Amino acid sequence: MSSRARVLLLNAALGPLDYRVPHGMRVEHGSIVVAPLGPRQIIGVVWEEDRFPDVESVGDNRLRNLLEVVDAPPLPEPLRRLIEWTADYYLSPPAAVLRMALSSMSALEGTRTVIEYRATGAVPERMTEQRAQALERIGERQGLIRELAMIGGVSDAVIRGLIKQDIFEPVEVSVDTPFPMPDPDHAPPALSEAQRAAAGQMADAVRAADFAPFLLDGVTGSGKTEVYFEAIAAAMRADRQVLVLLPEIALTEPFLERFERRFGCVPVNWHSGLRQSERRRAWRAIASGQAQVVVGARSALFLPYPKLGLIVVDEAHEASFKQEDGVHYHARDVAVMRGLIEKFPVVLASATPAIETRHQVELGRYAEIKLPSRFGGAEMPDIHGINLLTDPPERGRWIAPPLVQAIDETMARGEQSLLFLNRRGYAPLTLCRHCGYRFQCPNCTAWMVEHRLTHRLACHHCGHVIPAPRRCPECKEEDSLVACGPGVERIADEVKALWPQARTAIATSDTLWSPARAAEFVKSVEGGDVDIIIGTQLVTKGYHFPNLTLVGVIDADLGLEGGDLRAAERTFQQVMQVAGRAGRGEKPGHVFIQTRMPESEVIQSLIDADPERFYAVETENRRRANAPPFGRFAAIIVSSEDADEAAQTARLIGKSAPVIEGMRVYGPAPAPLAVLRGRHRHRLLIHASRQVDIQAAIREWLGNLAWKSGTRVAVDVDPYSFM
Repeated sequence: MSSRARVLLLNAALGPLDYRVPHGMRVEHGSIVVAPLGPRQIIGVVWEEDRFPDVESVGDNRLRNLLEVVDAPPLPEPLRRLIEWTADYYLSPPAAVLRMALSSMSALEGTRTVIEYRATGAVPERMTEQRAQALERIGERQGLIRELAMIGGVSDAVIRGLIKQDIFEPVEVSVDTPFPMPDPDHAPPALSEAQRAAAGQMADAVRAADFAPFLLDGVTGSGKTEVYFEAIAAAMRADRQVLVLLPEIALTEPFLERFERRFGCVPVNWHSGLRQSERRRAWRAIASGQAQVVVGARSALFLPYPKLGLIVVDEAHEASFKQEDGVHYHARDVAVMRGLIEKFPVVLASATPAIETRHQVELGRYAEIKLPSRFGGAEMPDIHGINLLTDPPERGRWIAPPLVQAIDETMARGEQSLLFLNRRGYAPLTLCRHCGYRFQCPNCTAWMVEHRLTHRLACHHCGHVIPAPRRCPECKEEDSLVACGPGVERIADEVKALWPQARTAIATSDTLWSPARAAEFVKSVEGGDVDIIIGTQLVTKGYHFPNLTLVGVIDADLGLEGGDLRAAERTFQQVMQVAGRAGRGEKPGHVFIQTRMPESEVIQSLIDADPERFYAVETENRRRANAPPFGRFAAIIVSSEDADEAAQTARLIGKSAPVIEGMRVYGPAPAPLAVLRGRHRHRLLIHASRQVDIQAAIREWLGNLAWKSGTRVAVDVDPYSFM
């Protein structure tokens, strides 16, 4: 290596910088280093000079010395290429993408142990409201002082005070203990003939160690997990690492249990709920190659696996694989690109594949493996439509009579029911019946949602929370506030009124906020301690409850509102997925779909259980509109705390739009969510044909403009949200 190095620093505002490699220091491409930047020290990675040809070299006499090489394996060359591709495709600074690969700063420090704290069970002499809240929320969890303070929703000082009183005790945690190794031959399953053929095809691809994208398209309950487990076993036998991406943290626990039954131990976990010491241990094990199977959220995709041999994207249709802030990447698409760069198979598993994925199959780019029937003789559920216009619920109620009767019958048989409504909280809007005042978030163009379980009103966009008031802040009338529309908590109240003896569970991100809470929920349902589940989209996938035989969809039309490009597809996927929770065991399942639009294509296809018809119509609609996957979209989002500044910058960008054949620019216009977290927002939408290099056009267009430092301009390539 030469005496100089080009370093990509973890500072998105800067490009790569050149440094001197001091005598005796050895670095290579990919080495993680500490470099001086002004008076600060900052982490960076040594990069190939020719990958950034536009960066001017600095003369040797002006170079500053690198300070140290971090004791961690260098970032592998294929991962550096993936970082470049992601930055280029999604028009993000390479440093912002690199940060996701180096997402555990503590893993880059030399310490081998840390001190964490856990509750001793003692009670403080003086129990304040904050101390009580901290002890209740923390429970048996342990962590660093800062982590416990965040879990408890209190300041560090409250935790330190409890430590002084011996309410929390120190625990020394080793951060480099090796993870147990899963055994591919621990408990091989008995597969059906169709499953065996599917597993064999994927295992062959793993052994061939070449790029091979698969769509594993199986109806709910067909045993897709067991099938791709055999591909995982083949990768283990070849001493390759495996990554399984899940869309929700709440799905992790059921997956870990299934994995442990098959392979003898749990895989390595990666998600936002990990403690700092757990993140450090996982990152080091992944980077060294010791972690053989990793299951995680989308951020696990950029970790530095040295010998990755398979990626599985489970529930690959899920919109939550699209990152909505920072780097606007889609984990499904980046996973396929990582497989292409590193030459290994990628499996996209789904009962309701995205139209974009189905299109890739039609073009012959992805191989499709179909599992058309449920495993072990279980039948798909019967689906019934309830027209709310002709068969409405009683006044002030939301569950229609046919669904009430079906729940009565299900309860009488000792079986379980699930009511689905994709809306958290008690009611989406609270207003004063006296003066008409509506509770709106002070930071966003959004109504405050009532949550009766916590006695709060909350904004679901920025997290702003206020206590539920007794009187109207405008006219000061007491007991004049009215809840409008239902959320899951309101449905739960109705269930309690109709079936007072029923044992209920509310399953939303408010109640299942951690894998541990999700595990408790699963255990109580499997143990027969729950008669009726009321849940949001969190319960539409991944769960297998043999005694759950009835699913009721409270408002199937909810997702069709708002004019989103993918609204029909998303509604179809969600309702099909939640319907798939019914009748997964030996008992037959029934699904009731409440709708005000029984004639719509989506609802008709759901009631007839005819996905092919829905996909054919929706794909043709997209083709006619030249919408993805036939055309391309990109969004430019301008935001500022100053409303005039945001509008002015948006107009400047709009007026400077290039004229390119096959590309049209719409806007600027105020975003549907015109204020978010106190920032005023405007959007431009770019619609282009596949032949247009949309990234190059936007790069040149925005590269020639300047705006004030308080204004942010974000680009979202292939947007999923139009808010």
